[in-house]
Amino acid sequence: MKHYIKIFASLFIFTLIFAACSPEDFALGMKDVKPEDLVEGIAYKIEHDASNPNIIYLTSLMGNKYTPLWNHPQGRSQEQKITLKIPFSGNYEVQFGVETRGGIVWGPVTTFNVKDMYAGFISDPLWTLISGGADNEKTWYLDLDENQISRYFAGPLYFYGTYDGWDQVTNGIKAPEGADSWNWNPDYKGNSWLMNAADFGSMTFSLKGAATVTVNHKTIPARGTEVGKYMLDVENHTMRTQDATILHDINRDHVVADWGNIKIMSLTENTMQLAVLRDPVLSGEGACLLVYNFISKEYKDNWTPGEVVEPEPQLPDNWQSDISQTVSTTIKWVLSPETPFNWAQLDGTLMNADWTSVSNYPDWTGFNAAVPDTYQKFSLTMNSSNKSVTYTAPDGTATKGTYTLDEKGYYTFTGVTPKFTICSWVELKTSAENQWRITKIEKDAAGNVTGMWVGVRDPAKPEYMVYHLIPQIGGGGAADPLAAWKNALIGKTFTPDIHAFVDWVGFPPDFTGGWTVADTNFGGDNYTANSWIWTQDTRNVCESVTLAFTEESGVIKLTLNQKKEGVDYSAKGDVLIDAAKNILNISIPLVDYAGTPAAWVGTTNEKSVTGNTHDWYFVSHDGATLANIATKGFWLGKVSNSIAAGDTKDEILLFHFVVKP
Repeated sequence: MKHYIKIFASLFIFTLIFAACSPEDFALGMKDVKPEDLVEGIAYKIEHDASNPNIIYLTSLMGNKYTPLWNHPQGRSQEQKITLKIPFSGNYEVQFGVETRGGIVWGPVTTFNVKDMYAGFISDPLWTLISGGADNEKTWYLDLDENQISRYFAGPLYFYGTYDGWDQVTNGIKAPEGADSWNWNPDYKGNSWLMNAADFGSMTFSLKGAATVTVNHKTIPARGTEVGKYMLDVENHTMRTQDATILHDINRDHVVADWGNIKIMSLTENTMQLAVLRDPVLSGEGACLLVYNFISKEYKDNWTPGEVVEPEPQLPDNWQSDISQTVSTTIKWVLSPETPFNWAQLDGTLMNADWTSVSNYPDWTGFNAAVPDTYQKFSLTMNSSNKSVTYTAPDGTATKGTYTLDEKGYYTFTGVTPKFTICSWVELKTSAENQWRITKIEKDAAGNVTGMWVGVRDPAKPEYMVYHLIPQIGGGGAADPLAAWKNALIGKTFTPDIHAFVDWVGFPPDFTGGWTVADTNFGGDNYTANSWIWTQDTRNVCESVTLAFTEESGVIKLTLNQKKEGVDYSAKGDVLIDAAKNILNISIPLVDYAGTPAAWVGTTNEKSVTGNTHDWYFVSHDGATLANIATKGFWLGKVSNSIAAGDTKDEILLFHFVVKP
């Protein structure tokens, strides 16, 4: 059952906003626009950059009264000004349109010329990964053959929300609240209805003199072999093809309005995921991204069948002690009233990460604000000293039994069988073996367990139905959370980690993502990979910084010392902690990187969603908590991008501090 597919009713192509402007913005004034009005020189202009003619600027002259619509060599856009970076010589087409009172109006197609090739624009790794690099070509296959074998992916086709892209799939960044972000990654074995297994042909991307693509559609005779051009937008991770469509199945050949408008979801040496938009009008289904999964010819030719090693949940170190010996050996677990159930992939990743509260659950689940009252009496009380368990059902009936917990996180119950209906058709239950498997353990900043997800493996699909259990500790309750903060911070001096200086993750509460590699991306002696932020000058500032935590009259104090543009600088302020939200309010600005490429990172949380620019997130990134602060340090986060502030995404910039040797 496609229990996590959302149905959407409107076509995701453009959301057009008709805004007011002054009469002098554009000569056409308030009258409706005709196609003949939308010509170059009147409605828009095309300009080549003076120093690099391979950079082309497309600028609307319509003013803010009209939302511009562009069809250009690198895709579709709505911005007032577009910058194109065209690496190859040739003639290229642009079409400009606007929204009027009568609907969308497109002008005639205009052609511009690029005289010379500029190799600098194809030096990005994305070009090399897809084509093999300049003067090379690379062949790709859909990851399903006539023998029903998918060699790398679970199947040839995945489904994603219309918001999703490279950031979500490759970088693991959480989409903003309310965005159309979800995924269903069906395995072909359990979902062979997706398409008939076949030899679908091949797709070859070339950079021999020009960017060309040749697609041999063996299962779509009407298309046959197509030869066309392609263009990558490496900054936005999109691709535009002309006169050729990516390799796909015949079942969906008619459900995509524009096969040339492509999102690159992921791309490595051996694998590639390309997404196109399913048109709800053409398909009769909701708009979504159809993500086709490809493998390279080299990978396919060298692949040999072997034992399939399935991913497994990755539980933190000492997890068995964490869930058994937290303050008391007796722990009472209850079902979360906010996020009681979900589905998880085999590695424990929640499939519906946006289900963070009652209001986020879709109507089709049957879960709403009234449901938690129906199971508030449920509990599972486990004593790790004698492995006894008491199951209290929602009606208050209590049953006693025993349990075991193995090294892989499997609970096996004897004498009790937790089972009841949560809501509608959603049921809490154990497996046929009366087992649950722990798929995820949650901790707070102090390293205390705040919850765990347990689940039952689906017999046909590679996924778990999972339930969210919250601990209620017996024997005196949990320790004062501020005591843990003070114990971790006071008396210690920290310095920026020169080996892993910064990282970027999604918005709270998950803070998922991150891609810094120690000594490679933003740290160590590598001053070329990301010289826009990490250089010797940046490192010099880092090495001059100390953050010392002390306590005065019960108040945590922070003293900052650093070299600021070569001059000694010192400041001291108060630290107020919101332990529930893991927020540190630090009354002084933090490290100032003035005079270095990192100066733009700022010293306060200027886009703070709390409204206080001195609020910093304490983030348990890369397993760092208050409990292991002496060895892993801590990460402080500020808002670097915010949709609410006018940016295109939500993103947290993390700074890593470690104990000074």
